[in-house]
Amino acid sequence: MQKQHIAMIGCTAPSHIYPSLAVIRELVARGHRVSYAVGEPLTGLIAPTGAEVVPHPSILPLGDQAAWPEDPASQMRVFLDEGIQAMPVLTGFYDENRPDLLLYDIGGLPAPILGRRYGVPAVQLSPTYVAWDGYEEDLAEMLTSIRTSPSGMDYHVTYTAWLKENGIEADAWEWISHPPQVLALLPRAMQPNVDRVPPSVRFVGPALDPERLADRSWTPPDNGKKVLLMSLGTAFTDQIDLFRACVDGFRDTDWHVVISIGQTDPAELGPLPGHIEVHPFVSQLAVLEAASAFITHAGMGGCTESLWYGVPTVAIPLATDGFGNAAKLAELGVGEELAASDVTASTLRAAVERVAGSPSVAARLAEIQAETRANGGTDRAADAVESFLK
Repeated sequence: MQKQHIAMIGCTAPSHIYPSLAVIRELVARGHRVSYAVGEPLTGLIAPTGAEVVPHPSILPLGDQAAWPEDPASQMRVFLDEGIQAMPVLTGFYDENRPDLLLYDIGGLPAPILGRRYGVPAVQLSPTYVAWDGYEEDLAEMLTSIRTSPSGMDYHVTYTAWLKENGIEADAWEWISHPPQVLALLPRAMQPNVDRVPPSVRFVGPALDPERLADRSWTPPDNGKKVLLMSLGTAFTDQIDLFRACVDGFRDTDWHVVISIGQTDPAELGPLPGHIEVHPFVSQLAVLEAASAFITHAGMGGCTESLWYGVPTVAIPLATDGFGNAAKLAELGVGEELAASDVTASTLRAAVERVAGSPSVAARLAEIQAETRANGGTDRAADAVESFLK
């Protein structure tokens, strides 16, 4: 195939970047010119792929849950404002380096506009579930609440005006609801109403980044103890009560516990026994490969990786898609959901013991792990991307 310029418009959040890194790396290896636009704080995640980094200023909060607004429309507005302020940087670069194809994360809002500007396809790489036929009707109450709120109406007006400024006459809600071309990077098992997903969506499954797979900065203990991982992702790490519940619940057990605490001060957890280790961040794939259970906030990345490695979950959803993902894991029979308000040392330990000791959970995980590994992969995803090139 003739080598062409593929532009990825990313989102300045690690959980949105990790799912596509392997695909970007593979496209570079196939000889394409690949550029990746992302906020300046996270350019270091992109550089190892070999893609040409196009940095822009970012206003997205990183690792600070308190910095995000509370209502959904205002959260959406942060991504919109990010796209609007990044647009001059992107047009300044891509007007001189015109792409043949645009890829974009769900938070990479400038990409479809740039696709119109340059007359090339814009293909969404979705790291989470996608809209299905009848989505608006099924979720009418929630969507109406968002769209009729003052912040939702302001979002709609601002987005629609931005489209018009770029020569596009479209209603913002219609513009974002059903992208014409989507490659979904999640396991089919995690997609709600998968039988009603339109054919414009192609499930290419998970594509784990080789650099993350090769990271062995963490190694399992040699004492044969079962390993428990607790990670609440990169955006919701200010959860000292949840971390303490884990420490207290597993202080006197035969588990080896690994806790990723982000920016939390480890001193706030008090003295720790030798079988409980805490890190700001840890090589999650290396730990999951050895783990017997995973306490997660149920971000799609963590859900996908738990299914890839066949690890049962105790999901404590904290925001956004975590609630739906946690419910889906429980529905699949591969874990339990536990509300943050219900977490104590005893409830958390009991939930972990149940999922880790259940033969039915183990059997169901084996089925879904095999399906997840069979329907995904880097080569398949890269082939799908190339199919959109002229």
